[in-house]
Amino acid sequence: MGRALAEALLSAGYRTTVWNRTTGKADTLVGKGALRADSVSDAIAASPLVIVCVGDYDGVHEVLDGSVAEIRGRALVNLTTGTPDEAQAVAAWAAGHGADYLDGAMMAVPQTVASPDAFFLYSGSAAAFETHRDVLDVLATSYYLGTDAAAAELWDLALLCSGYAALTGFLHGAALLDTADVAPSAFLPLATRWLHGMIAFMSELADEAESRDYTTGVSPVAINQVAVAKLAHVSHSRGVSTDIHAPLQALLGQRVADGHGTDSFASVFELLRKQS
Repeated sequence: MGRALAEALLSAGYRTTVWNRTTGKADTLVGKGALRADSVSDAIAASPLVIVCVGDYDGVHEVLDGSVAEIRGRALVNLTTGTPDEAQAVAAWAAGHGADYLDGAMMAVPQTVASPDAFFLYSGSAAAFETHRDVLDVLATSYYLGTDAAAAELWDLALLCSGYAALTGFLHGAALLDTADVAPSAFLPLATRWLHGMIAFMSELADEAESRDYTTGVSPVAINQVAVAKLAHVSHSRGVSTDIHAPLQALLGQRVADGHGTDSFASVFELLRKQS
């Protein structure tokens, strides 16, 4: 991913200095016009904008802790995947050393960097975001989520919730059809069409969850409880794991037991949300 980011900046004509803990990994970028820094401190000193992309937040500290003097007065954009608490801790560290900090979450894979399919989330220093937005937009469409440095990581996890559920559901459906010798590629077109419909349905779920009014929905809890039970039964009877559906079965069962079987499917939100 770091190489994809640097290649995007080079392709856009930006003077780009690179450094990697494994020196040879920068060779391709140098061949494309990047400047190789001999040290982290030299890389930081080369530009007012510093972009960090490593494996985890321990790696961020490993890379940066020895260059606190150079980081002062610069914009530090951290595109390392982490947690909200980790983002806030690095933001405090950066502020303590005089840097403007932006935490970032990359909703992309390396192949989609600098393409319309990618978007990045940012939170933290508004000044850093506005000053360097033109550069950041080269990498992907940029969304600024406010001054709380933790926001980008929290939104990242929320988006991953939706993504993982959809991907796991697709794989479960493919496994179910595999029992009838249907190839996953044959399943894909109709699964894609169905998921487009689910995306449209999300707007209704969002409205109901926001209003907390679940009385007018067209998809009641009780009907979905029956459907998921049948899905689990058929899957089990065909030797397909039902592990991914057990949590939803429990949630739907709890809503029915609590007397909310006629409420809309969106009312499951009440069991998931943080309770006062």
